[in-house]
Amino acid sequence: MSGIKAGTLTKVISQMLGTEIICADIHTKPLHGGTVGNVQLVTGIAKTTDGREITYNIVVKTQRKWERYRDPDSWRREYDFYMSNFGALFSESFRWPECYHVEINEEENETQIWMEYTDGISGLDLTGNMYERAAEELGRFQGKLFAEQPAFLQNMSNLSRAEYMKDIYLHYRSWNRVYDYIRSDDCGIPKHLCKMLIDIDESADEIFNRIEKLPIVLCHRDFWVTNIIYSDGNIILIDWDTTGWGYLGEDLASLIADEADIEHMVEYYHRCIPAYYKGFSEQADISHITDNCVYEMILLLFGYRLVEGYMDAGSGDQLQETDHEKTLHIRTLQKIFEIKNEQ
Repeated sequence: MSGIKAGTLTKVISQMLGTEIICADIHTKPLHGGTVGNVQLVTGIAKTTDGREITYNIVVKTQRKWERYRDPDSWRREYDFYMSNFGALFSESFRWPECYHVEINEEENETQIWMEYTDGISGLDLTGNMYERAAEELGRFQGKLFAEQPAFLQNMSNLSRAEYMKDIYLHYRSWNRVYDYIRSDDCGIPKHLCKMLIDIDESADEIFNRIEKLPIVLCHRDFWVTNIIYSDGNIILIDWDTTGWGYLGEDLASLIADEADIEHMVEYYHRCIPAYYKGFSEQADISHITDNCVYEMILLLFGYRLVEGYMDAGSGDQLQETDHEKTLHIRTLQKIFEIKNEQ
């Protein structure tokens, strides 16, 4: 199923364009997106039954089976979502890409999703206002689902568990390579940043007790800048394969700290949390919550990951690139430290 079949292509384009297509030429280009999926932009000229020629573009995402830690069925989750009524829960201002066709090959453990190509602003080109809009729209969407509790969503079996964040943190903390490194004399990370991480370890039980008092909501769990597309004032969110139950505000940790705009991390932290809570509170009452725990979630999710990135940065043959990567990880940890000091 991995290849693009002419019959499937004409069927999908016919649905997308709302007219019968008899043939189409094919040009493909790899797209960034989908950590373990093969994502391609397919373009060309399609010919209709009445002889017209129409330019088309469409995205095809092919996903083979793989096992994410503590989430073995995530490889097919996006397929499961597109096969459900999930799309009806979105609004014009916050949605996923429209899907035109899905297939699954059970024998080869592979899914294929044909979806719209969405053009817009993404990644580090997002501005502060766009970050804020993304946070507010996410909050509004999660608040709606929290208030309405759609029955089909409650019954979906292939969703990651609320404990996933805790599982990931404990997995990293039990990894001696990173755990021992920040406690060693030859650690290259500044001592005050190591202490920040060690303090989180020592307070982890108390922190999770606080987090687990927050409402459980449907989290995207990969809500970082590359998966967010800002288009004409609306937010389009891609890559739903990590989605599952999590805690209020958990996605903000990714928005703020996952390979984000380092220079503006502190600013975006202070802008995005109120925007997110504003959107959520329009749908559900959360006025009783005074401890959002987003800072702690950032460290639980990304603290040891940044240490790992620092340790793995570059190689001896690329000294300048190595230094740059190490500096980025240190600067990110420093910004997280500054967030704490400004709370």
